[in-house]
Amino acid sequence: GWCAALLTMFGFVPQILKIYRTESVSDVSLIMLLQFSLGMLLWLLYGISLQDRVLIVSNTVSFLTLTVATGMYMKYRKSGAGSL
Repeated sequence: GWCAALLTMFGFVPQILKIYRTESVSDVSLIMLLQFSLGMLLWLLYGISLQDRVLIVSNTVSFLTLTVATGMYMKYRKSGAGSL
């Protein structure tokens, strides 16, 4: 469980680094970011209901990582041209 959690938790870090280096989100889908964020949030709530530490920790970190990616998307999208 922890191995899968580590891969999931840091799965979006390469995308975040690319956005940071290029200051471009032209190849990033906002809908995908929002969909994954909602999915991680729901998994987190499920983990809390089960009191499962693996689910709680991994989905908290994943949700925060996706929040950073979404924030960077908003920062670097072209004015008025935010493609979904």
